[in-house]
Amino acid sequence: MSSSSSERWAQWLSERRRQLGDEPATPVVEGKLKRVVGLMLEAVGCQVPIGGYCMVQTADHDWLETEVVGFSGDRILLMPTGDMRGVMPDARVIPQTRSANVPVGNGLLGRVIDAAGNPLDGKGSLNCSSTRSLQSAPINPLLRKPIREPLDVGIGAINSLLSVGRGQRIGLFAGSGVGKSVLLGMMTRHTEAEVIVVALIGERGREVKEFVDHILGPEDMRRAVVVATPADHSPLMRLRAAWQATAIAEYFRDQGKHVLLLMDSLTRFAQAQREISLAVGEPPATKGYPPTVFARLPALVERAGNGDEGGGSITAFYTVLAEGDDQQDPIVDSARAILDGHIVLSRQLAEAGHFPAIDIEHSVSRAMNDIITPEHKQDIRRFRQVWSTYQQNKDLIAIGAYQRGSDARIDEAIRLQPSMAKFLQQDTHEAVSYVQAGQRLRQVMAGEEVV
Repeated sequence: MSSSSSERWAQWLSERRRQLGDEPATPVVEGKLKRVVGLMLEAVGCQVPIGGYCMVQTADHDWLETEVVGFSGDRILLMPTGDMRGVMPDARVIPQTRSANVPVGNGLLGRVIDAAGNPLDGKGSLNCSSTRSLQSAPINPLLRKPIREPLDVGIGAINSLLSVGRGQRIGLFAGSGVGKSVLLGMMTRHTEAEVIVVALIGERGREVKEFVDHILGPEDMRRAVVVATPADHSPLMRLRAAWQATAIAEYFRDQGKHVLLLMDSLTRFAQAQREISLAVGEPPATKGYPPTVFARLPALVERAGNGDEGGGSITAFYTVLAEGDDQQDPIVDSARAILDGHIVLSRQLAEAGHFPAIDIEHSVSRAMNDIITPEHKQDIRRFRQVWSTYQQNKDLIAIGAYQRGSDARIDEAIRLQPSMAKFLQQDTHEAVSYVQAGQRLRQVMAGEEVV
């Protein structure tokens, strides 16, 4: 056994004795690895509950961490958290007593960690004295504080036409390459929040450094925690990253702080759960997704939102990848049903250079009516009516088939369309406050020039 392996084994035994204290030692029953199929390991000889952990010895006498994801008869099904290279038949399988916890505390602020809670930023160990379980029950819905306070996200089109409330959960729906991550980065810089928790799940590895250095920057990073698990990590770690980011956000909410939770993306979380479910033998149901996927999505999302009266809040933005721009994709459809609103990004608008490429007609904020004034509501209704009128008749207008004066509504839409399109666009480094957005909306509908 190598020296590093011996040290880890000694640390594990020491931790085991510390947990047991003066109580009689309970012998740890070792098991044996009997089968490997894809990413799934099957072991016999030990009893471990689902969600527990086991260490599997490899050929070079190192140890591979695994999590119990199921069982079949006398065999437990294990999913590795790392590379399976070196795993061999009849390898030792040793159960662990620790539970799935995440380190929490102010020492997390300004740090970048992985799904196991290990720092990735080279700034040394985390200065956190407390831990929190990855899995916790959602707040009693009758005790939650209602969404009544508007939240300034710095995006004019959202602040004015899709107003977001503090504690709301919103989805950003789009295909690949339409600008979800850029829009998410703008919200990160401009949204009013005491703590920002960012979960980068299953995305490209280079995006982690770009997000930290260019989107957050040194100033915003001081109040942020980044949980990063790129696409080359195991599905178990991608799944754990989402639970970990949510648990960290819950910790700061329980401290009375207003938290902004950004998860990119909810689709990668669902795909990771699909990989695990299919590996343990669960049959696919809807377009290859097993039923467990659709049970896990609301379990994750419901943990965000406002706390009880007088407590903090978690305002959450989840990006949802619409594969092939299909808005009827099962994950898109499921997310749309469980979130408090959805912002749809249009590829057609993005290709025309319209940024942010928000499709106003197909986007909605379900909490908006409870946080805006009657005057603001009237401006939104009129904007949508005029915008929709132009979209319905733009082909006739483009080919010259419509004659002005035939319909007063269309004439108004033609007159206001240039200023409305300009109003919906925004530079990536520009911030439009909630108050500014409301004022500009009123000016646009009054036919005034917006500066």
